[in-house]
Amino acid sequence: MSYKIGIIGAMEIEVESLKSQMNVTYKLEKASMSFFEGTIGDTEVVVVKSGICKVNAALCVQILVDEFHVTHVINTGAAGSLDARIDIGDFVVSTDAVYHDVNATVFGYKKGEIPQTGRLEFPADKWMIDEIKIAAARAGIDGKLWEGRVCSGDQFISDSDVKDEIKKEFGGLCTEMEGAGIAHACFLNKVPFVILRAISDKADGSDIMDYPEFEKKAAADCAALTKCFIEGLK
Repeated sequence: MSYKIGIIGAMEIEVESLKSQMNVTYKLEKASMSFFEGTIGDTEVVVVKSGICKVNAALCVQILVDEFHVTHVINTGAAGSLDARIDIGDFVVSTDAVYHDVNATVFGYKKGEIPQTGRLEFPADKWMIDEIKIAAARAGIDGKLWEGRVCSGDQFISDSDVKDEIKKEFGGLCTEMEGAGIAHACFLNKVPFVILRAISDKADGSDIMDYPEFEKKAAADCAALTKCFIEGLK
């Protein structure tokens, strides 16, 4: 199969190392985003910084689909842990993604369910999940790789009570601000996706003073694993 992988990071630190290691053949400026098309190894890729929040992320996917006709999408970056077992420096690969800040329960919907769709979760692609796990084993990463749900909302979670409520409601492994928007847009376009996140914090405010340094390392580690995933595609 011929692949063309869209790689989305919310911030520059999440995509800068990937851009520096790719052979760029074309650049497009659209919707205040810079899309870099080219190759990593023998695989066609488009690398882009979407900006933070679900709307930016979803819009980014639509441009990748319409302008570049990507076959798959991977979201790389940092996230906060929702599970006490998952430490800073570990990784989460998504089984699915949900919105933790969607709430139409007053009309009888489940919390997180998109009204009139019958859908709460957006499943990630099994083949991509498996390839991420193979890449992690090959890369010899320091942190553990966990497989589970990603919870997204337009909030930076730094309160233990809010964190506990998200965990109780959705049972997710990590929380961030773009994944479900990417998953939703990929679902509507029938494009396979996976979210790969390195854990930068505990989502409870306990390590906020050290967050910038943790975030930088998490972004670099996640980008390195993404590159290993890309290079392993046949």
